[in-house]
This record gives sequence, C-alpha cells and structure tokens, in this order.
Amino acid sequence: MSSASNVAPVVRRRAAVLHHANFRLLFLANLGSGVGSWLALIALQVDVYDRTHSGAWVGALLIAAILPAIVLGLLFGPLIDRLSRKALMICSDIGRLVVFCALPFAGSATVIVILSVVAGIGSAFFRPAVLAGLPNLVSDGELPDANALLQLVEWTSITIGPFVGGVLVAASGPSLAYWVNAVTFAFSAVLVGLIPGRLLQSERAIGRGHWRDLREGFQVVLRSRPLYTVAVVWTIAMIAFASENLAEIFLAKRSYSSGTFGFGLLAAASGIGLVAGALVASRVSNWGMDVAYPRALLVWSLGLAGAAASPGLRLGAFAMAVAGVGNGIAVVLNITLVQRGAADHVRGRALTAIMSVNYAMVLVVFLAAGPLTDAVGARRVFAAAAASLVLAALTARRMLPVGERA
Repeated sequence: MSSASNVAPVVRRRAAVLHHANFRLLFLANLGSGVGSWLALIALQVDVYDRTHSGAWVGALLIAAILPAIVLGLLFGPLIDRLSRKALMICSDIGRLVVFCALPFAGSATVIVILSVVAGIGSAFFRPAVLAGLPNLVSDGELPDANALLQLVEWTSITIGPFVGGVLVAASGPSLAYWVNAVTFAFSAVLVGLIPGRLLQSERAIGRGHWRDLREGFQVVLRSRPLYTVAVVWTIAMIAFASENLAEIFLAKRSYSSGTFGFGLLAAASGIGLVAGALVASRVSNWGMDVAYPRALLVWSLGLAGAAASPGLRLGAFAMAVAGVGNGIAVVLNITLVQRGAADHVRGRALTAIMSVNYAMVLVVFLAAGPLTDAVGARRVFAAAAASLVLAALTARRMLPVGERA
C-alpha cells in the first residue's frame, strides 16, 4: 500500500506535464525517432561487424556518430541560441531521413561510416535544441518530471529498438531497419513543425561575435559549481559509456556466444534499466545531489562489473539492466542541473560546451577501446569501465556541496 501511495503522486505529476499540448508533441516526436534510431543503431553495428569482424571498424562507426557533437560544442554551439531551435530540429530530422534512405545502398563499411557522420551532424543539433527549448514549454517545478519523461522516451526506445532491431536484422538484414528509421524521422519532423517556434525560445541570443559568444558558453560552465561538476564527473563517466557501447557486441557474440539476438537482448536490458531509472529519478533526487548522484554512478558500476563476470547471456542481461538503472538516474540529474543553472539565452551553449567535452572523452576511448577489445576481450574492457565509474562517483561526492538540490 505504501509503495502504491508513493508512486501515485509521481504518475499524477507526469500526467499533468503531458497535458501541455506542445510538450506532448515534443514527447511523441522523440518517441517516434528514438525507437527508429536505436533499431537502426543495432543494424549499423551488425552491418559493420559482419563486413569487417573488426573492433577498430566498430569503433570508427561509433566515432563517426559522436564526432559532430564534439565539433558543434567547440565551434558552433552559439547557433543553438542564435538560430530558431524549431528550424534546427526539423532540418536535423530531414537530414537524417535522407541518410537512412541512402544507407540500404551503401556498398562498403567506409560508406556506412561516412553516412553516419552526416547523421551525427543532425543528432548533434537536435538534442541540444530539444533540451535548451524544453524549460520554455513547462514550469520550473515541472522541469524534473518533463526531463524524466523525455529520458523515459529515449530509454523506452533503447528497450524496444535494439530488441526489434536484433530480430529484424537477424531475419532480413539491416536494410529494413534503415527504412523504418527514415520513416520515424519524417514523423518527428511533422510533429515538431506543429510546435510554435516562439515557445521553444523565450529570447534569441544577441550575437556579439562568434568567438565571444562561444567563449561565453564555456565561461558559464566554469563559473557554476553544479555545471562544472557535471562537466567533470560526466566526462569521467564517458569512459564507461564509450567502453560499454563499443564492447557490448563483442560481449554478446564472443564472450556469451549469443549472436545478434544476444546483442539486441543486452541492449534491450540496458533500456529496461534506463526506463526504471527515469521512473525513480525524481524521487531519488529528494536525497540531494551530493547523495543521489554518486550512488547512481555506483549502481551503474556494479551492473557493468556484473556483466563482465557473468558466465552467459541471462545473468549478463540482468547485470546490464542494473547498470541501466544507475545510468538513467544520473542522466536525469545531469540534465536538470544544467537547465536550471543556465539562462535561456546561453543554455544551448552551456549544453553544447559540456557535451563537447564529454564526447571528446568518448572519442578518445573509442579510438583506444576498439583495438583494446580485440586484444584483451570484452570482459576486461567492461571491468575497466566499472572501475572508471567508481572514480566518477568519488569525484562527484567530493565536488558537490552538501544538500545541493536536483
């Protein structure tokens, strides 16, 4: 009875957020494109793996997806605040639609990687534009629940997309998954088009010179303790994120001998954990950031360590679900802190500044983790990832003021 009474207020709060018509459109747009994207990500990795059987090539694919986010934050972050966020989102969707219509005709792993760079450019603009615009669609008090709902969408996508993708690719190859994803981007573009642009942007940044505007975004991060903490701690956590994402297909296919289906199941198990994390994140945040944030990172670490030690797919999938819970809670806390810590006219730059630093670490790890996975195996890479999260948790505990709110 007590458990039900604790859950009911959370459900009511999130249902109230969904009553905002424009937030609901953004919610559904992210749901549609998210399922397709994760379905296609499985297809992309399997496509490249089956063509090359190389950790270095899988690493190149993943680097191609995140490299544009680094460049955006380092060079073009002011555009998120200066241009129409609505137009950026729609153009991002259309660009990615074109890429996934072209992928079924790719003749080599090289072409797949190049097209992934183009898709990555769209993703690099879309996500910061969504997160920067979101606080203008809901009240400040509703912001944690709105973030949790958007993350719930993404992680539901991670749960459904990889599993369906694994089944589709195993049955018919990657092309069908690419076509499905193209349709989801069209769906997303239509829904975003229905949101009034002025509601995604309370004010446009007044340009005072590109490099000055860019510098301002990094200065906001350095001068705010919560934003600076997120930048440092999440950069350390990206060691685990990158290692986990690159080595997961090798853990499934080589360590667990479970094939493409096993890879999809591991990714889906992570998604289930992420969904669970999003569901409890706002409640956990009541503990205070100095307590909730490090604990979430330690739960993520425990899950990755369990996956490294698991003898087979069943226990490995359970461990990945545990890892997802910790990851899911930490991400919601990250986003809310950044949104509250930066004014609207500079929020896009603050987000892209942090993301560029985070993804720069991902790039470094992807470059190293591919050859390392080939050399020492996925289990050891997962164990190293778990250790990096312990370091991230200790850093968060040290940097955050006692009682910092989420």
